[in-house]
Amino acid sequence: MAARLKQTYQKTVIPALTKEFGYKNPMAVPKLEKICLNIGLGEATQNAKLMDSAVNEMALIAGQRPVITKARKSIAAFKLREGMSIGCTVTLRGERMYEFFDRLVNVSLPRVRDFRGVSSKSFDGRGNYTLGIKDQLIFPEIDYNKVDKLKGMNICITTTARTDAEGLALLKHLGMPFRA
Repeated sequence: MAARLKQTYQKTVIPALTKEFGYKNPMAVPKLEKICLNIGLGEATQNAKLMDSAVNEMALIAGQRPVITKARKSIAAFKLREGMSIGCTVTLRGERMYEFFDRLVNVSLPRVRDFRGVSSKSFDGRGNYTLGIKDQLIFPEIDYNKVDKLKGMNICITTTARTDAEGLALLKHLGMPFRA
């Protein structure tokens, strides 16, 4: 069973984008390539338990186990040594990516307090979109009572679009709520 959003992409988004940008080949139509989730925990240098809870929460949110990122170099001012765990990251592709994007757009983002849509200025010039979330409680998988500290995360949506206009059109058609 294909993800609901993937079917929507194939049935409605591809024809709409082909008409809008005049693609000759259906393979030239932009699509989602991957979604990367990242939690940076600088304070994990003092408290090692923070890293365990961040890894568990990210595994619940993404549906797969995250990779723990380590410090590349020592910085004395931050009390950081090379090789210390300072964050975790997950890269989602295929079915899991579509499932996560569907949950993000339809369930999690509307739960943000005073939500008026996401900024359309967060594109990188090549059609990829990055979004920052201040707390992980907007995801329904996270149990409020088990959270010891609020942790923000970066969500980077990588597309095959060549320009920001194509990336914006793709995400709009997939249901991303941009500000007017």
